[in-house]
Amino acid sequence: MQTFESKGSTFKGYLAVPDSGSGPGVLVCHAWWGLNESFKAICEKLAVHGYVALAPDFYRGTVAKTIQQAEEAVDSLDWAAAAEIASAATDVLLGLPQVTSREIGAVACSLGGGFAIHAARTYKENVKAVVLLYAVGDDPFEETAAAYQGHFAENDQFDSPEVVEWLEGAIREAGRPVEFFTYPGTEHWFMEPDRPEYDPAADKLAWERILAFLEERLG
Repeated sequence: MQTFESKGSTFKGYLAVPDSGSGPGVLVCHAWWGLNESFKAICEKLAVHGYVALAPDFYRGTVAKTIQQAEEAVDSLDWAAAAEIASAATDVLLGLPQVTSREIGAVACSLGGGFAIHAARTYKENVKAVVLLYAVGDDPFEETAAAYQGHFAENDQFDSPEVVEWLEGAIREAGRPVEFFTYPGTEHWFMEPDRPEYDPAADKLAWERILAFLEERLG
């Protein structure tokens, strides 16, 4: 964890850098649990594959361990301040000397989807790839220049098939490249190893697709 400052916002975040010391940048937006070990592990996985990954802490230190705690954290979240952190983190990522390109990506889990899409709109010329892990959002996608890839559970208590279908259609209607995948038999949080819903096979397949997508869009 490090402390960063940009655009008038000071925030903490987790930074992972490849062994090579540099690479394309990826913003990682955590789910409603807060910046726990699962999302730090996503940063490390991206770094292993050559990306500089930065995960801002939208909760400013709070980490929920139960659904009730997560619901309370969401209820108390200052959404405007969190959106400012998303923008500040994108700005920091673009300014890191280890980041080799002005074109970056974003990987967002659940609650983090809205912040990733916000970053794609705010930094239209920079955010070129957005990965949504059981995450949705309703920003005007025509105001972004990103390609989108989504990974969704078949049995999701939060994101219904109708919502996922609407989201894919909205992105496509906005003229942005999009590909969504649904994983049979899975539930929300199926890509988080610390959750009972974790599905190793689905997680492995999703990551194969994510890395291919990032390679195609960012190099």
